[in-house]
Amino acid sequence: MLMDRPVPPRPAEPRLRRRDRHGRGMRGPIAPPQVPLSVTRADAFVDLVYDSRDRLERRWPQLAQVDFLVVEVPGFGPDGGEGPVDEESVPLGRVLPAAGGHRDRIVIYRRPVEIRTKSRDERALLVHEVVVEQVADLLGLAPESVDPRYGQE
Repeated sequence: MLMDRPVPPRPAEPRLRRRDRHGRGMRGPIAPPQVPLSVTRADAFVDLVYDSRDRLERRWPQLAQVDFLVVEVPGFGPDGGEGPVDEESVPLGRVLPAAGGHRDRIVIYRRPVEIRTKSRDERALLVHEVVVEQVADLLGLAPESVDPRYGQE
């Protein structure tokens, strides 16, 4: 048996939600505005290379005239391709002397370095060692004279 019930009147304006449906309040920001929400592995690696460069540049001001590049793997990138590379001799970095309107360039290969390290600290040490070795090669010096702490960490 159906009974006729009066339909309640629809409110003129929709209700504003002040709280979420579970009563816990509105969500706040996930992270403060000055903190990036995510940093990719590639961005973190570039930061390690630039930190190492900045550390060495204080001692060797002529490095301000050198471009530091990060490339995924050897054989691809600004060096024009090196062709096939033997797995046992995969380089971690390379110096490209000034030519064709380019300044001196130091190239660090990201994937070979990442594969050889397990943690961020190990990666930072290896990146710094590779950068020191490449700077030493560019300047014609021993790595120990470029950074006295080379090989000690």
